[in-house]
Amino acid sequence: MAKNVTKKKLVRKEYTASDIKLLKAHSRARTPVTKLSKMMKRSEGSLRQKARVLGIGLGHQR
Repeated sequence: MAKNVTKKKLVRKEYTASDIKLLKAHSRARTPVTKLSKMMKRSEGSLRQKARVLGIGLGHQR
């Protein structure tokens, strides 16, 4: 018997210009990624991927 399990719907949130500005500011300030992810309400992976696409470092240890 298979259980009826519903999957959570994936909702993507676009990066706005102000999000990118904030990400760059925290990159310069070397804010830890865990703190930044809670502040921006995005996953660490999402922030790291976006930083990589923008060509900026992220986190306090690079």
